[in-house]
Amino acid sequence: MAETKQMDAIALLKQDHRTVEELFAAFEKAGGDGRKQKLASQICLELSVHAQIEEEIFYPACEGKVEDDLLKEAYVEHDGAKLLIAEIMAGEPSDEFYDSKVKVLQEQIEHHVEEEEKRMDGMFSQARKAGLDMDALGEQLAARKQQLTSDFETNGIPAPKLTTMEQTSV
Repeated sequence: MAETKQMDAIALLKQDHRTVEELFAAFEKAGGDGRKQKLASQICLELSVHAQIEEEIFYPACEGKVEDDLLKEAYVEHDGAKLLIAEIMAGEPSDEFYDSKVKVLQEQIEHHVEEEEKRMDGMFSQARKAGLDMDALGEQLAARKQQLTSDFETNGIPAPKLTTMEQTSV
């Protein structure tokens, strides 16, 4: 990671959102199966790391500071995304529903991002208003993100750990 400038937690998480939006746009335009698979794998990696750092660091910091329903919905949305990520990673572009799974994942993520980034009452806005130390959280998120990215690139994305659902075999 060439980026050494510290970002606060919300800036880091929003940057992750923009990165994934660009990857989804590139996937939509991609022609060959090899290119699609590479982009889908990158999307899954980015989202897996992002979900884990939110669940380990950001969401716990938000407990009691943002609307409880918003936090619960975020965990459920993550679990839905994790299941689709596992299916995409197990498949390949020639599979009948591969592109559809990536598209549905994109739609779920767009909704999730909107919930987090809503101007007045989104999770990020509520967290900022609650006075959380965004600089300290940003440092923790960046360090964990770097660690997870390296681990997932080396060892692959682990099977999903679901927070809100019973684990079933995918």
